[in-house]
Amino acid sequence: MPWKERSVVEERMRFVLRLKDGESMASLCREFGISRVTGYKIYERYKECGLEGLTDRARTPYRYANKLPVQLEAMIVTLRREKPTWGARKLRERLLRKLPNDVRVPACSTIHAIMDRHGLVTRQRRSRTTTEGTPLSAGLAPNALWCTDYKGEFMLGDKRYCYPLTVSDHASRYLLLCEAMESIKEQGAFTAFERLFKERGLPQAIRSDNGVPFASPNGLFNLSRLAVWWLRLGVTIERIQPGHPQQNGRHERMHRTLKIEATRPAGSNFLQQQAKFDAFVHEFNNERPHEALDMKYPADVYIPSTRPYRGIGELSYPFHDRTALVTCCGRICIYKKKINLSTSLAGQAVGIKEVDDGIWLVSFMDYDLGYNDLEEKTLQPLNNPFGPKV
Repeated sequence: MPWKERSVVEERMRFVLRLKDGESMASLCREFGISRVTGYKIYERYKECGLEGLTDRARTPYRYANKLPVQLEAMIVTLRREKPTWGARKLRERLLRKLPNDVRVPACSTIHAIMDRHGLVTRQRRSRTTTEGTPLSAGLAPNALWCTDYKGEFMLGDKRYCYPLTVSDHASRYLLLCEAMESIKEQGAFTAFERLFKERGLPQAIRSDNGVPFASPNGLFNLSRLAVWWLRLGVTIERIQPGHPQQNGRHERMHRTLKIEATRPAGSNFLQQQAKFDAFVHEFNNERPHEALDMKYPADVYIPSTRPYRGIGELSYPFHDRTALVTCCGRICIYKKKINLSTSLAGQAVGIKEVDDGIWLVSFMDYDLGYNDLEEKTLQPLNNPFGPKV
């Protein structure tokens, strides 16, 4: 018979109490009119959360379609703690034998990632911080932090839209770049930033919002090709939280001034509009005093970076088993198995290392990206190593 009207929670409590008294799961599930999957879920929720676990939970969908139920994740963690010397493959085999046939047991790489997330995997210490995410830096010195954004598009006299790409130095307020662009496509941004790096050197970090081309909503850890290039150059990427433009407040205030003084009225064409931008940049840097700078001009404070732009060199992974090149489709090959990674990393070399029987750790530069086993074609990502996933 199905749950009685008295109370769903009370029925779940009766179910759990009788199970703890030694009655079999199968007979209880038949009596209460539920499947064994439901019975196991109820019992795992009770073991994980006590009586609170027997109350109804919100039915909000998981953000990721392949995210495991917390009950199954808790079971994996419990098994690992009971068997600390067992790897993911042995734990998966135990789950296959312990759970009903209609329960989908996760892949080995997923199990390994769960163990790693709960601190149950001994990993070789690296020289980088392992904390998920980094706070936005203060940027107290010139070139410690650059800020970039596209000011909102506007129409020129010839009916074409202009997308101004702007870059400023956080500490000195110096406006490094204000270029009239025809679109926000990443190739134009690559060209503009390369020219800027050659002229001014490299900053320590660049702060942006989460829009293209600075980030990619579908990329691994939201990485775009532009962000990957910055990382290869040794530039840290910072992203503000969605809906928090005040985290890039100095740059946004400059945009308001730019809009008033250089876009009203708009130029007749791109050539005229760029001339208006150039005049604004000169005045902003050399003739406009800033209260925050004790009424100095930005040009009085800013100095070029001491880190020259020399392009990118080759990547090597001396502590990994081998190096793999990411294809233009965003894949790598491990023993003739094609593993989906990210097109944002196309053309980049990644390091792969076997950390357990058939479990491979994939790294990019000094950042560990995630785990993969040869049964799967996708990477099981770790926590975002590049900062908050926003």
